[in-house]
Amino acid sequence: MYTGKPVILASQSPRRRQLLEQAGIPFQVKVSEAEETFPEGMPIDEVPVHIARQKALAVKALYTENEVIVAADTIVVLDGKIIGKPADREDAIRILTALSGRIHEVITGVVIVYNGSEQAFSQTTEVHFKPLAAEQIAYYVDHYQPYDKAGAYAIQEWIGAVGIDRINGCFYNVMGLPVSQVAERLSLL
Repeated sequence: MYTGKPVILASQSPRRRQLLEQAGIPFQVKVSEAEETFPEGMPIDEVPVHIARQKALAVKALYTENEVIVAADTIVVLDGKIIGKPADREDAIRILTALSGRIHEVITGVVIVYNGSEQAFSQTTEVHFKPLAAEQIAYYVDHYQPYDKAGAYAIQEWIGAVGIDRINGCFYNVMGLPVSQVAERLSLL
């Protein structure tokens, strides 16, 4: 049980809010405009931490040093390339078709800023999709509209229940926050 300072979550993600609530971590949401860009040539495994840092620093500028700020960013990686959020229905179908029957990685970067210091880390989870029929992909996209999700899916939705047959790593990381690792690090502040 977390009994430390209240946390400012620098994210609009309803999934991250849900995970902090589940972990019993008191928080408020504060989002500030931050560029979600990264330098060309940056190693892929460093990208989510870099973007999370941008989010944390944008929110930190609005507060004193005594606030605990948690920011995160999640990316999906297939064949060494970052798969972003789909632009539209056709893009979502294209992405899910590419993930079908394959293993990909989900990497979440987290930055915790408190009292002038920063903790930055990432966690990687391998996700294996079973081969999906075109009808299944269309059904998911049409019923769940995953346009705000990296990789065009949410593991906790229908597609995760019927299309993902195994993962190697943290389930909650795929949802968008390695919450047990976050809770552990917050308890040490």
